[in-house]
Amino acid sequence: MTYQAPVRDQLFVLREVLGIEHYANLPGFADAPIDVMEQILTEGAKFCEEVLAPINHNGDKEGCIWSPDNTVTTPTGFKAAYKAMVEAGWPALGADPAFGGQGLPRVLNLAYSEMSSSANMAFSMYPGLTHGAYSAILAGGSDEQKQLYLPKLASAQWGGTMNLTEPQCGTDLGLLRTKAVPQADGTYRISGQKIWISGGEHDMAENIVHLVLARIEGAPAGVHGISLFIVPKFLPGPDGSVGPRNEGVKCVGLEEKMGIHGNATCVMSYEEAKGWLIGEANSGLKLMFVMMNEARLGVGLQGLSQAEAAYQAACAFARERLQGRALTGPKNPDGPADPIIVHPDVRRMLMDSKALLEGGRAFLLWAGLQGDLLHEAPDEAQRQKASDYMGLMTPVLKAYFTDKGLKICSDAMQVHGGSGFTEHFPASQYLRDVRISLIYEGANGIQALDLVGRKLPAKGGRAMMGFLADLDAFAAENEADAGLTPFVDGLKTVKAQLQEGVMWLMQNGLANPDNAGAGSTDFLHLTALTGLAWFWAQIAKAANARIAAGDTDPFYANKLVTGRYFVERILPEAGAHLAKLKTGAELVMALPAEAF
Repeated sequence: MTYQAPVRDQLFVLREVLGIEHYANLPGFADAPIDVMEQILTEGAKFCEEVLAPINHNGDKEGCIWSPDNTVTTPTGFKAAYKAMVEAGWPALGADPAFGGQGLPRVLNLAYSEMSSSANMAFSMYPGLTHGAYSAILAGGSDEQKQLYLPKLASAQWGGTMNLTEPQCGTDLGLLRTKAVPQADGTYRISGQKIWISGGEHDMAENIVHLVLARIEGAPAGVHGISLFIVPKFLPGPDGSVGPRNEGVKCVGLEEKMGIHGNATCVMSYEEAKGWLIGEANSGLKLMFVMMNEARLGVGLQGLSQAEAAYQAACAFARERLQGRALTGPKNPDGPADPIIVHPDVRRMLMDSKALLEGGRAFLLWAGLQGDLLHEAPDEAQRQKASDYMGLMTPVLKAYFTDKGLKICSDAMQVHGGSGFTEHFPASQYLRDVRISLIYEGANGIQALDLVGRKLPAKGGRAMMGFLADLDAFAAENEADAGLTPFVDGLKTVKAQLQEGVMWLMQNGLANPDNAGAGSTDFLHLTALTGLAWFWAQIAKAANARIAAGDTDPFYANKLVTGRYFVERILPEAGAHLAKLKTGAELVMALPAEAF
């Protein structure tokens, strides 16, 4: 099976669902009309299919190799692919032209990122985290720091990392121990250990710029005393040249992992390493969250991306694997058996996957567009609404599409049967690789708590109220369209269920915070299903318009069938999530700890 980038579907979403041409007046969009976007995505697809996908399997089998001199060698082909990627300019698509970027829309960069992550998730993490470091320095760095670091990070000539986790603390960063001692020259000496640092050491980039959370001596305890520092592997010269080694920075080992073997997950030691403060002292967490929020959307995309690759492999296998006869009579009468795609239960797994992937792609690309509007829209109200949506939906997209990404990858293995459990087929790698996405950048349970504890009540619930109002407006505008009746009816039903869930949390969550905690994951899934219902209704509207205009391409009729499948077979899960949410925390918390 060879991975095929879903450029056709991406362009359909961009052009016909999101109406991307309506934003031609915004910075970046003016340089990327839809025909240019098509050219970029077509070329990006070739790079991902021809350069990244062929080294995905050997990256998994070889992994990264740590040497006692604290260096890391990446798998065969990775170094050459990285060089080709930098030379082609793919990492710089969405970066600021002031720092060597191409300044193209974030939504376009997100579409390319989907393809690169599907083709080779472990490889794509290197430029992905580098862009996160770029974003944090762009948000909080001094002019001097921006000029020195951003051009090299934008191009991925230099790599970037985020260093949060320590052996004794992950989510609870208030327990962080890494310390920073100020020096007379304005620099700091950074000492401590960080674990699980993706891309912390490798042989592909000229330099690696570590962003390290640490506590300045005398800083307040807890999260309010954390600062963020630039700690490069090599000390750069004023002209951006690579200088001497920062002797206190070392990779002292690699983690043995379940998946993403081609990505170097490092244990980093800082022993009086030279570092520079970014922004103000004790404000590091705010800056790191610039990086983390971007990364969380990227992780949601990883879930969808791995699921897409696994789904493609499952479809190819199901069309070729002969096993049994169709319940309605032979479909391959000249062969010894029928291909397993004739069996309803195999179709069920593939249709579940297809409906979630195609609706999810629209949902995620819409989120990418909100990122563009947040930064570029000339209207303050439009920027505010985009900000509200990004805040509300980032935890939803991260958690839901990694949960479902795992389910789709597991179903792809199930379609492969015993073959999928062997290493002769790709299903195993996709399942192993996707599993981390539910954990890193904030485990999915943390995303659910963030949604109900912070994002839902923020600004008096403005983001959720705006979302519900947009759903009502769409339903009112389209309920007279007979071709959309099942989609609008499904949307109205799930919107009412979501509204009921919001009211229940308002009435019961404050009285007993455990009620909010116990129902948070169900509420997140209910929110995601509501969003998917909205996007499937928009997809159906766009497909109907093409069919009404005389387009006989089965692509559009297939969209309607897949959308109906979502409404009738997947959307009813929303009712179960609401019912579980409303049971509260009593039974969840009833047993004493020793009963487990």
